[in-house]
Amino acid sequence: MDMTLSLSTQVIEPWHNLQENTPLVQCITNTVVQSFTANILLAAGASPAMVDIPGESADFARVASGLLINLGTINVSHQLSIPEAAHAAFEAGTPWVLDPVAIGALKTRTRIAHELLQYRPTAIRGNASEIIALAGGEGGRGTDATASVEAAAESATQLAREYGSVVAVSGPVDLITDGETSIECANGHEILTRVTGAGCSLGACVAAYLSTHENPLIATAAAHATFEVAAEKAQAKSQGPGTFAVNLLDELSLLTADSLQESVKISQR
Repeated sequence: MDMTLSLSTQVIEPWHNLQENTPLVQCITNTVVQSFTANILLAAGASPAMVDIPGESADFARVASGLLINLGTINVSHQLSIPEAAHAAFEAGTPWVLDPVAIGALKTRTRIAHELLQYRPTAIRGNASEIIALAGGEGGRGTDATASVEAAAESATQLAREYGSVVAVSGPVDLITDGETSIECANGHEILTRVTGAGCSLGACVAAYLSTHENPLIATAAAHATFEVAAEKAQAKSQGPGTFAVNLLDELSLLTADSLQESVKISQR
């Protein structure tokens, strides 16, 4: 990480690169949030592709700019296509994100998440309980975290060092670490927890940003900063979660380098 530049300055470069290159992001994700995730990627400047069936997922992972694997809804088809895509991404060098939704609480997704670690995800994004469970501890209550970000810090560092991944723990202040350097992002708003698909869409944004910068830690931090600055701006003009969801799309598309740098609250831990 370039210590001569502030973190708020460093996260601007991945944002610029995304706007210029329109990365193609393959999403194998929660069926509940596919449409919202696709629209978030479009608003952020990326191109979504929901290619998630066996026999095609691996082929697409080899040519995509980035891949999201989200374990929100694990149907029979996904249980075949997910490992195919992760393996192909690993072999092709496609950056990919593992979002281990609700692991620890449910055995099938917990097993799949642990098996996927052999394909060395470029980034892992989840709430504190999910990160603790992925590191071998006890999970939370479905998609709800029952542990704090601070309680997951050791698990995040362990996973990052063991698998060479950047690990992002979502919470009131996000923790993002590569096992050696840790970053905190204090943007965002509590209303994000009242919109289905906010966290899943953030995972897709991480996949998009990973293709835009050579440093996965900075790219992951940039995704969080961008998404959460937009969330703050959207909340300020929203009446509730319904208008917020729409305004979030607008604010992502309206962000500028100046407004991002002025608003981002990011620091080295």
